[in-house]
Amino acid sequence: MAELVLVRHGQASFGSDDYDKLSELGWRQSHWLGEYFAERGAAFDRVIRGSLRRHAETLKGIAEGMGKPLDGGEDPRLNEYDSHALLSAHLKGKPMPQGDDRREHFRILREAMYAWTDGTLAGSPHEPFAEFRARVLAALTELRGGALKRVLVVSSGGPISTILAEVLGMPRRGVVDLNLQTRNTGISELQAGARRIHCVSFNNVPHLDRPDRAGALTYS
Repeated sequence: MAELVLVRHGQASFGSDDYDKLSELGWRQSHWLGEYFAERGAAFDRVIRGSLRRHAETLKGIAEGMGKPLDGGEDPRLNEYDSHALLSAHLKGKPMPQGDDRREHFRILREAMYAWTDGTLAGSPHEPFAEFRARVLAALTELRGGALKRVLVVSSGGPISTILAEVLGMPRRGVVDLNLQTRNTGISELQAGARRIHCVSFNNVPHLDRPDRAGALTYS
């Protein structure tokens, strides 16, 4: 039976010119996760990540925390959806409301994503949800199909939520609901046999569950 350890990337640079790079806190989150793995003697038979910068930097931070290299391959099927394209289509080209209100931003994003998963989002070109889901689940099939016992996967909230929604038999909108609850460097674990796959845990952050890291819990 294979164990898949799914990790969402560390906090990215929300509101900056380049969201895809980790923030300073994102680097610390990744390093702390690596230290947590090292303290428990964690070892992985395979490491795989999406091809985005935040995926690569998160894996680098984990490796630094573990004190050993984690050489892994890239799989762009584990990349996130294009939130800017979804928002643009939902807003029909109108700009996002100005300001630093994250709640308003994610309220609008939730509406756009519900329309996306429902197949009713028109407007500017964006990846259809059916195609996004198909590529993510194709990556999952490959990951669970090998002989390796423990696989570390560094990805984003959308692909991880898509995988979990499939395993749990949730409706399509469940992907959105899970996605907007995923925490940076949150750990989700799956056990996959030849015929069945089970969710063991979702969105855990034991490496952040300390009094001196009370402000380190983030969602974007």
